[in-house]
Amino acid sequence: MATDFSSQWFADHLEDRTTRGIARDMAALIRRGTLPVGTKLPPIRDLAYMLGISPATISEALSELRKLKIIHGRGRNGTWVCGDHFAAKPQRLMSFGNYGTDVLDLSMAIPDVSLLPSLEKALQHGASASNLNSYHRERILPELEDVVRRDWPYEPEAFLATNGGYNATYTLLHALVTPGASIAIEDPTAMRLLDILEDFGAKIIPVTCDNDGPLPSSLAEALQKKPAAFLFQPRVHSVTSHCMSHERLMALGDVLEGTDTLIIEDDGVADITFAPRQTLGKRFPDRVVHILSYSKSLGPDLRLAVLSGSASVVEQIQSYRSFSSGWTSRILQSAVAWLLNDEATQTGLERAKQIYHQRAQMFADALSGYGVQTPRNSGLCCFLPVTSEQFAMITLAARNIAVAPGSKFSVRPMNAVRIATSILQDEHIEEVANAAFLASKPV
Repeated sequence: MATDFSSQWFADHLEDRTTRGIARDMAALIRRGTLPVGTKLPPIRDLAYMLGISPATISEALSELRKLKIIHGRGRNGTWVCGDHFAAKPQRLMSFGNYGTDVLDLSMAIPDVSLLPSLEKALQHGASASNLNSYHRERILPELEDVVRRDWPYEPEAFLATNGGYNATYTLLHALVTPGASIAIEDPTAMRLLDILEDFGAKIIPVTCDNDGPLPSSLAEALQKKPAAFLFQPRVHSVTSHCMSHERLMALGDVLEGTDTLIIEDDGVADITFAPRQTLGKRFPDRVVHILSYSKSLGPDLRLAVLSGSASVVEQIQSYRSFSSGWTSRILQSAVAWLLNDEATQTGLERAKQIYHQRAQMFADALSGYGVQTPRNSGLCCFLPVTSEQFAMITLAARNIAVAPGSKFSVRPMNAVRIATSILQDEHIEEVANAAFLASKPV
């Protein structure tokens, strides 16, 4: 006979009546299979009455389990056990498939491997980094800080080397922001940022964008909800390739004036774009965290980014890092410093910048030939609005072309596809443009 998972049953099995205790004990019951997938939980008020605690305590405990995505609510139908695997998963990123060799995969706006610098000499240099193998938690190697300061868009109090741009964002959110807080973020945005925010339990407040960046009016509306942070890309947008204008950045600064919102600037393209570096760090040095990732320009296996901020903010981030690695590999830091100082590498980056720009412009020209107009931006992809995202994806897939669905980059309904131009070779441009035109047509 099936077990009756009544309020009394839970009262008999949950010994610790605190928020953390209830979440821990219920998770253990699910993990062991005592509470199987599909189990409907009693109403919160019934549970609270039987356990002799407030409904708020039960609600907070269930909220912790929702973050793990092992229970979920169905409105008036109640709350159900939906999973028994406790490892958090980036749902948006994990939903992408692995395509066969006959598929032209343009789903990821990634660097062309042939345009990345050779790492052999850089890693040889890195192997002789100062203080190598020390357990001293060094925030950033002096040689890396020296070269980074040369082109940094403002003079910050402190720098910190991190294990990539997304690692920087993940770490600083956990160090500086209360879990479950509201976060304003441009819409659309990088799907991995949305994965991070959703896993963090943040209340996401989308800020509408146009070709120049987030709209000041939309940001002003978002700030009325008192977000703990505003996260945006101040240079080239990773989803739309829109380049933020200096005038728009200044206008956003005017909106942020007089607030205490943490300002997180995510620059993920480094110097493979013609768009200049820019920041609000000069204006708000105490609450700007500026992140620059080198994955797109120097290579993803270096896993390195640098962030800057006030001394107190960087100290808080570093303190949180002490729970895990504590510092970023000195070998990789020194290798990046060598690459940033190497003339041949810099010449190669200038060539890569030209090629990426040329590919984007040639694809825009090809689309224009079919009457499809897209902004002439300096990025690694094309974000194409379509009448029906499903129709567009199927149409492109039928031609063995894989792209990213635009809905993955937003928390709001959206019909678009993102097409990587960074890896789009000349001989495929016309073919993809024709397919994209057909995909964008009304159903």
